Amino acid sequence: MSCCDLAAAGQLGKAGIMASDCEPALNQAEGRNPTLERYLGALREAKNDSEQFAALLLVTKAVKAGDIDAKTRRRIFDAVGFTFPNRLLTTKEAPDGCPDHVLRALGVALLACFCSDPELAAHPQVLNKIPILSTFLTARGDPDDAARRSMIDDTYQCLTAVAGTPRGPRHLIAGGTVSALCQAYLGHGYGFDQALALLVGLLAAAETQCWKEGEPDLLAVLRGLSEDFQKAEDASKFELCQLLPLFLPPTTVPSECLRDLQAGLARILGSKLSSWQRNPALKLAARLAHACGSDWIPAGNSGSKFLALLVNLACVEVRLALEETGTEVKEDVVTACYALMELGIQECTRCEQSLLKEPQKVQLVSVMKEAIGSVIHYLQQVGPEKQKEPFVFASVRILGAWLAEETSSLRKEVCQLLPFLVRYAKTLYEEAEEANDLSQQVATLAISPTTPGPTWPGDALRLLLPGWCHLTVEDGPREILIKEGAPSLLCKYFLQQWELTSPGHDTSVLPDSVEISLQTCCHIFLNLVVTAPGLIKRDACFTSLMNTLMASLPALVQQQGRLLLAANVATLGLLMARLLSTSPALQGTPASRGFFAAAILFLSQSHVARATPGSDQAVLALSSDYEGIWADLQELWFLGMQAFTGCVPLLPWLAPAALRSRWPQELLQLLGSVSPNSVKPEMVAAYQGVLVELARANRLCREAMRLQAGEETASHYHMAALEQCLAEP
Repeated sequence: MSCCDLAAAGQLGKAGIMASDCEPALNQAEGRNPTLERYLGALREAKNDSEQFAALLLVTKAVKAGDIDAKTRRRIFDAVGFTFPNRLLTTKEAPDGCPDHVLRALGVALLACFCSDPELAAHPQVLNKIPILSTFLTARGDPDDAARRSMIDDTYQCLTAVAGTPRGPRHLIAGGTVSALCQAYLGHGYGFDQALALLVGLLAAAETQCWKEGEPDLLAVLRGLSEDFQKAEDASKFELCQLLPLFLPPTTVPSECLRDLQAGLARILGSKLSSWQRNPALKLAARLAHACGSDWIPAGNSGSKFLALLVNLACVEVRLALEETGTEVKEDVVTACYALMELGIQECTRCEQSLLKEPQKVQLVSVMKEAIGSVIHYLQQVGPEKQKEPFVFASVRILGAWLAEETSSLRKEVCQLLPFLVRYAKTLYEEAEEANDLSQQVATLAISPTTPGPTWPGDALRLLLPGWCHLTVEDGPREILIKEGAPSLLCKYFLQQWELTSPGHDTSVLPDSVEISLQTCCHIFLNLVVTAPGLIKRDACFTSLMNTLMASLPALVQQQGRLLLAANVATLGLLMARLLSTSPALQGTPASRGFFAAAILFLSQSHVARATPGSDQAVLALSSDYEGIWADLQELWFLGMQAFTGCVPLLPWLAPAALRSRWPQELLQLLGSVSPNSVKPEMVAAYQGVLVELARANRLCREAMRLQAGEETASHYHMAALEQCLAEP
């Protein structure tokens, strides 16, 4: 067969097999075309390449362009199969006078036609061609060659068809398609826009795998898109706003990209815009806030003005959306605005290196308060049928972020909403899997209809804990929370979260939020112990909580890096033990003895004697484990010392146990080895409180203290109460 015949065969695609013409049938009649059937028979019976080409040409003449329906396509496939296209794609020698890509172009055209059938698009014989097809996207050649352009179009149709199958995206990624598409787009050759469209689809379907396989190339695309965005002066900048969120990496965004994105957004948002122009920009800004916090916003006057503009626009959008009646809420836009408000809350509460000046903070707090008022109004209208909607979850999240920092304003409105918040948190807690799914939907909602963003916390209760911690200090809100059953819910939640940290679970893979939630729960319980002691005594859930604290602390104090959580557990347990001292579980049981031994370990290891250059006497100093976190720890430590002191007269077995641990002796030894001037008055008071109660409670303790020069030490530190106690028989 001559090159001219091959070229004629190449026209087969244009007559009916080319990718662009594999459309649904325009059926001319109910029956089959007898001439076509005869030629298909010849195609099936062809014994060599020449006969197959000739038969394909006859099929082309029998079928008009665009006239091939799905059944006809399938019959052509049954006649041709994969063997012939495979040979066309892999042949390295073309007949004399023919360009080397003509055979490959025909092979791709056949594949593209077959791929119009979803079943064939997922066929292993198509999937194993992905690496070959990917190379065609970046192959060099005459950009004006029509046959080459047709081959590129067909290649994209093949790859797009594969991407539309259930496992297609994974096969494409494994076959190197991501890098090929990136290079095709960056080369800006023929079909580069199709490369970008297919990249968008792959990122939407399998973002993590795309970045794992093609990070350098995807970052190069991001740099190109960011630069285009920064320079764009026409409507393309709004289209780029919609594309760019998909190309932000799960890891660090390159600094040059952040500069370009911020500059482009500043120009867009600083102009008078319609909603269809503004909304994609707000969603892009929200995606950057998720990924980078405020790091993408430059310091200085321009950065502070830009951040203030972002937050103001977000607040206005939230109020317009939630306060106007009779209009459909654009939930994806409002959720993006919530993310920008959250960024504003963080910056307004930051004391050091904040981007905002004090007058800006005051103004933003005012506008955010109004927007939060709208959120509360919206949540008050939410019925049971809507509680599982992602937008409600997002609204609770932003309210939780606000309450974590500010509970004094909107107090009446917040108190009115508390019953709903408790019921909502309980509903999602009891359906934890749905709550986690909601969190993913919220992430999706905040950015675009197709791609998820960074994970949001997976339960509503976690979002509300910081705010409830503040509210349990106040009489009114605390009574509402108690009435609605929040303490019982919190106990169950604490026990559930604690299970995640117990032996048998890999704590190294736990998110930090689990430990933070446990600490915040402890703070809420501490507030209730102080302000509502009767509740602790009468509610059975606190007995279960006490049992868990006693069982857990001995192992917890031994774990590296968890001292702050141990401090919370120890202090809470000591305060609760004082209220539950008559409980059988605290009457010298193995669990109670283990708990108090661990509590003594926590309290006793905080300070050490440290030598100082040029001095004969050591000074009292923090031990290395406590030193770095003492600012967060010291209040718990002092409270724990006070609580332990209160437990001693209530639990007769505790003083002998403390004596066996040698804590009172070692404490006196420590005080005797350091300069009294190095021990702060509050430390002296804390130490004296424990020593006095132990001495009063047990004669053997008094004797042991005297043997440790207790009277002399008490005199040196002006511990009059201890000195008097030790003077007694």
